[in-house]
Formats: sequence, structure tokens, C-alpha cells
Amino acid sequence: MIHVFLGTKAQYIKTAPLLRLLDARGVPYRLIDSGQHAALSVGLREELGVRAPDHLLAAGRDITSIPQAAAWAARLAWRLLDRRRLRAEVFGGRGGVCVVHGDTPSTLLSALMARRAGLRVAHLEAGLRSGHLLHPFPEELIRVLVMRVSGLLFAPDEEAVANLRRMRLRGEIVPLPGNTVAESLAHDLGDTAGAPGTGPVVVTMHRVENLNRRERVQQFVDVVCRVAATRPVRFVVHGPTAETLRRRGHVGRLRDAGVELVPLVRHGEFVTMLRAAPFVITDGGSIQEECALLGVPTLLWRAATERADGIGTNVVLGSYDDRVIESFLADPERRRVPPASGQHRPSEIVLERLLQEP
Repeated sequence: MIHVFLGTKAQYIKTAPLLRLLDARGVPYRLIDSGQHAALSVGLREELGVRAPDHLLAAGRDITSIPQAAAWAARLAWRLLDRRRLRAEVFGGRGGVCVVHGDTPSTLLSALMARRAGLRVAHLEAGLRSGHLLHPFPEELIRVLVMRVSGLLFAPDEEAVANLRRMRLRGEIVPLPGNTVAESLAHDLGDTAGAPGTGPVVVTMHRVENLNRRERVQQFVDVVCRVAATRPVRFVVHGPTAETLRRRGHVGRLRDAGVELVPLVRHGEFVTMLRAAPFVITDGGSIQEECALLGVPTLLWRAATERADGIGTNVVLGSYDDRVIESFLADPERRRVPPASGQHRPSEIVLERLLQEP
């Protein structure tokens, strides 16, 4: 049996091409949802053409704060104690291979549960490394732990393959011709977007490494307000970001500057906004990948990135350096490049290898 264990918006978006392929070919699989983004995932599955999960570990509200995440993780971790019950309830009493994705708390818990239940772990998007265990935290630590317990490691590019080989892991490395995000982008991109550069500037910020640093939030808000003085700006606000902006008194200032604050939108709508944006300011790894494929000028609000996508062409790593930020904002259009062709189908390679499992 193939088990696919997900829990966040990004995991659903990037794994949807594999799930749709499993359905199209009539391959039986068991879909498990960790409940990390339980409420958000309901509408997202409908949008992506993904069926309801066979097992939902936690229902209710999305996890949007560190205390909520700690309580949620503790509840799920208790299931690791009873191996027989874990295998029966979560995995339907079946063995096989369990597909996990990325570097979130859901990734780590799903990998540990699968191993505890006696399943082989297949890690999608394996091999990404920043080289610093505590940066970004906890993503880098989660990646290392999951890659060490995985039997199959699906690496999205040559750099990821090289990273995995340097780690001397026991798992089998399976090179892919790109990340599944390219397939998701092609499927979800709307046809109604205006010409590139005709929409508002799109900005997002949601990573723990930024939200927990007052000076980084302040600098981000300063830049966004300055951009809004000359251009329309749309700030797509994640749940934890909304709380941080409210707590630190930035909401009023952003609105006074003319910034449009909007909640998370459907993925198809969001990537359509990205395609039409004059430029994007974000700290999101998945958004970095999407913007690299779209060719949109992008300022990455991070000190370092484990992804090579777009770096050196349309994506500029800001590093919180005022000189780098000013240089990008002076003429972002010079960073625009033609969009990628989107011909690769990595999910097909993933499925073919999964079907070879005993």
C-alpha cells in the first residue's frame, strides 16, 4: 500500500500532482492528514482536485501559533507509544511505503509514525540544506532527521543530490528533473491574469525566523510602506503574521500607507496574482520556487536560502541588507526573466519508483 501523509497547505499543493496521478492510473493509496492545517485543507483539497483523507489525526482550527503547535505535536506524539494501535488506526493495518513531504512539523511526525508502524519512508523534496542546523529553525533540523530515517529520497535537483551524497545516508537517492511545484503551478495558474507588471506588488511574510524578530518585522513594514507610496501593494497575510502585526501595532500603519491587507486566498488566485505582479517581496520557500518559474522579480526576505531557484537571475536574497534592498527596489524590472517551460513531470518518476516497492 502507498500511504501519503500530509498536513500543510504547501504539502498539499506540491503533492497534489502525485495524488492526481495515482487517481488517474487507478493506483490504490491511503491519504492521511496530520491536521496541522485542518480547516484550510478542506477547501484546498477541493480546489486541487484531491479527495478527502482516509484518516484525519486532528480536526478543528489551523495551527497558527507556537503554543498551539506544541500542544498539537504532543497529542500526536502520544500515538507513537502504542505501535500496534498506531499501525491499525493511522495506517489502516497496512504496511508498504509512506510518502512524506518537505520540512514541517507534520513531516517529522509523519515520518516517525511511519517508521514506528514498520513502514518504509519516501521523502519528497529531499536534499535541501542550509548547512546550519539552527537556521532556519526548525526546518533544517527536521530535514536532517527525516532524511536519516527515509528509505527513498526524491531529490529535486543536482544540488540536492550532491547534498544527500555528502550525508552518506542509507536511503536510496532518486534524482528528479525538477520539483513537483512546477506541475502544481501549471495546473493551478489561472488564465485571467493581466500582463506581467500590471497588478499590485505582492508581499508575504510568515516564517518563524522573521516573525520572532522585532527588528526584522519593523524593517519589513518600513519597506512595504515605502513601496506603497508609489505603487499599489497587496499584503497576503498568514494567520501567525496577522497576530504579529496586530500585537506590534503595525496594522494601522500599513493601512494608512494604502497597503491592501488580505487573508490567504485560493492557490490558483494567488499564483495568478504573482504572475501579474511588478515584483514580489516574500520569505516563503515555495513562493520563491513559483516566482522563479514565473520569472517575476523577487526580493527574498531571508538571511539565507536552501533553494537555488531563481537566485542570480530574478530572485535576490535580501539578507536584511539595506544596500541590497535598495538596489533591488531601484529597478526591479531588470530582474524579470521569461517564464520556465514547465515540461518536466517529476511526479511520474516518483510514482514509477513507488510502484517498484515490494
